[in-house]
Amino acid sequence: MSEEMSSYEMWLDSEGIKLNREVAGFEDITAVPRKRWDRIGGDVAFLELVGTKQAQRGMYVAEIPAGGALKPEKHLYEEAIFILKGRGFTEVWRGESGPKQKFEWGTGSLFAIPLNASHRLVNGSGEPVIFFATTTAPQIMNSFAENDFGVIFNSNYDFKTRWSGQKDFFAASDKRVRLSRQAVRLDTNFIPDVRSLFLDNMDTKVAGGQLTTYQMGRFPRGHVSEWPVGRYHAAHFHGPGAILIGLRAEGYVLVWPNELGPRPYEAGKGDKIMKIKWKQNSLYSPPDRWYHQHFNTANEPARHVAFYGSMPDGAYTAKSDNAFMGLISQSEGGTLVSYEEEDPEIRRRFEKDLELKGIKCTMPQFAHA
Repeated sequence: MSEEMSSYEMWLDSEGIKLNREVAGFEDITAVPRKRWDRIGGDVAFLELVGTKQAQRGMYVAEIPAGGALKPEKHLYEEAIFILKGRGFTEVWRGESGPKQKFEWGTGSLFAIPLNASHRLVNGSGEPVIFFATTTAPQIMNSFAENDFGVIFNSNYDFKTRWSGQKDFFAASDKRVRLSRQAVRLDTNFIPDVRSLFLDNMDTKVAGGQLTTYQMGRFPRGHVSEWPVGRYHAAHFHGPGAILIGLRAEGYVLVWPNELGPRPYEAGKGDKIMKIKWKQNSLYSPPDRWYHQHFNTANEPARHVAFYGSMPDGAYTAKSDNAFMGLISQSEGGTLVSYEEEDPEIRRRFEKDLELKGIKCTMPQFAHA
């Protein structure tokens, strides 16, 4: 076994799991071949992108057969689960034999498993369930100096500050907190359906856009975003670890290394830009400090859901509003490329893509700086 393998990779190897690797995205995570994972008793596909490896974030897609259930499990790493397809319920309990709580979910549901809580996912229908999970397993395992992870799965420590057994823990909440720069945060441990979640107006990153962030205890954090037909987000960059999954519409994402600057086409570096197609169940995650922006080329509003943990140092300003740097233009000291500051070729290519589909570009008019 190679000495260059991380502890997380060694664990996957010992579990008989193959990592499916790409640079920045998968066009359809449900199409990645799945293989039996005995630990949970279901078929899985583990995923890794450059950015998720940099942030030490784990990702996998799992299937629960019709009328079936996964094995009970508990672990000392955080886990968030997003239901891509199907309906069923989760049982959660403290310790080995504590009283079980049960909550139901369906396509579009998002929830987090309390740290080290025992849990089991059950398919409540006659069709397969497919879900996406993101974890902090790499971060926890890579902190170990040896390939012995028994304590991670066999610890009986009860994290009562995370979940003390309260019965409303997995009830949907609409508690919203107003943050800086138009941002609104939803504090909840369960979202019934991110596809129909009411979103707050927020045009900082895209004209006419809507975005609501969410916080589920200490993990995960993220947001759900929607934007109109014929429009795209302003380019921006930040640290690694943000994971985005398409929910509605289709289009593409442009990602490019920071050293190419905000106008890569103008600098003659257009061949270094990656263009990733996205649609429902597409996933992408930009590497550390890579510029990226999302484009809607469908005849309907686009929506995606994002997952991330804590933002890296330097992601927020030192000013009184403590705003996220990705919401502040570069001309003001942030990491957002405003439409006026962007490479003109980006707009030209977007308009050409829309024209081929007979869709009108509805972007606001402006003069390039």
